[in-house]
Formats: sequence, C-alpha cells, structure tokens
Amino acid sequence: MTSSSTTPGALARFNALEERAAHAALLEVCASAAWVRGLLARRPYATPDALFTASDAAMAELSVADLAEAMAGHPPIGRPRPGDPTSSREQRGMAGASEKLRAEMLELNLAYQEKFGHVFLICATGRTGEQMRDALEERLGNAPEREYEIVRVELTAINRIRLGRLLEEEEA
Repeated sequence: MTSSSTTPGALARFNALEERAAHAALLEVCASAAWVRGLLARRPYATPDALFTASDAAMAELSVADLAEAMAGHPPIGRPRPGDPTSSREQRGMAGASEKLRAEMLELNLAYQEKFGHVFLICATGRTGEQMRDALEERLGNAPEREYEIVRVELTAINRIRLGRLLEEEEA
C-alpha cells in the first residue's frame, strides 16, 4: 500500500485521533501492544510513507514474545474468524478452495502449530489457496529462528496493507 491511495486529510485525521481511539485503531491493524506503542510514540506523521516506515521500524524491534502476541491476532489460513471482514478479505484466496485443499490446509496448519507453537502466518492478500498451501509446506521445514524472521516479514507486509486501509477508512 502506498501513499498514493491516501490523502493528506486522512493522515491528518489519524494524527488527530484521541490517544485511546488511535490505540484501538492500531490494535485492529496489529495485536502487538509493543508495535502499537511504537507507532503512537512517533505521532504525528508527516506523510503516509512516514507512518509505513515507522510501522516497519516498530516491527523490526519486536521481541519473540511481541511477535507471538501479534500472531495471536490472526486466525489460521482457511478459517477466517466468523463476522471478521478483515480476515475474510485477506484470505479471499481460500474462499473457493476445494474440499481437498481445505483438508490439506487444515492438516498442514495443525502440523505447523504443533512444530512452531503458533499459527502459520502469511500475507495472504492476493495469494491463491494453492500458493498458501505451497508456502506452508515449504515453511514446515524451517528452523524456528528462521520461521520467526519470515513471520516478521509477513507481518510487516500485512501491517502496511492494514494501515493503508485504516487511512482509506479515515478518508471515508
């Protein structure tokens, strides 16, 4: 998500949000309290790109425990939370998946959670069910340290998309 999809007014409204409202809005983007605090501490933002850069920096500073907190805010791929338009939109690639693919994803998700102790996290936006399955199969072979770094990259991408949507919603 780039700054071209937002207007200066949207960012100004975000910057002007009362602290509690800004906290709640950012917590919808990422469930890590440390990430939210990092972004709140850097307000106001001069440009959307400055907000995205601050998000990336806050994500890079997260501990393993902070990453676990962030991941806890994400449902498993193929099982978006009922009534949650964000996870449904982001996992759209699984919407028309065959029963076979859904069963494969369930089995792989369970194997991943057993190995790593957390949900498989991938920036699902724009990916097909097959692409997500293939990534899950490949990542099952990773060492935990490697997997945490991949999760950090995936969360960074997800947060950028969600921040862009937050600014779009502020504009609407």
